[in-house]
Amino acid sequence: MREALKQARIAYQEDEVPVGAVIVWQDRILSRACNYTEKLKDATAHAEMQAITAASQGLGGKYLNDCTLYVTLEPCPMCAGALYWAQIGRIVYGASDPKRGYMRIGPALLHPKTQVTEGVLAEECAALLKKFFQEKRK
Repeated sequence: MREALKQARIAYQEDEVPVGAVIVWQDRILSRACNYTEKLKDATAHAEMQAITAASQGLGGKYLNDCTLYVTLEPCPMCAGALYWAQIGRIVYGASDPKRGYMRIGPALLHPKTQVTEGVLAEECAALLKKFFQEKRK
């Protein structure tokens, strides 16, 4: 999760919503990513989507069933759907997102074999997001 937080800080410095993601396979980081929706002018350029693409290319296949995604914010329904199709083995996320997170719709958005761990470094993940949005409101 610390590596995902590093990615979130990169997004923050680039004036993107500070969400970072890392995908790990066999104790090796396959991909690191952060939000680039503003930079790429692409609403789908969430950290998770970027990480899935890079990890799939790194493994040479579309299924990530032996991989773990570490992400600083609960995935949105779009990202949960992509994680379903990638058949990610495990998701570990920091801060919950009751307004836009996938759990608002329900865990059925994820592949049935996907394991989820929530709340890892949640306060640190949430603090960066809160700081970002407080600065935007000024």
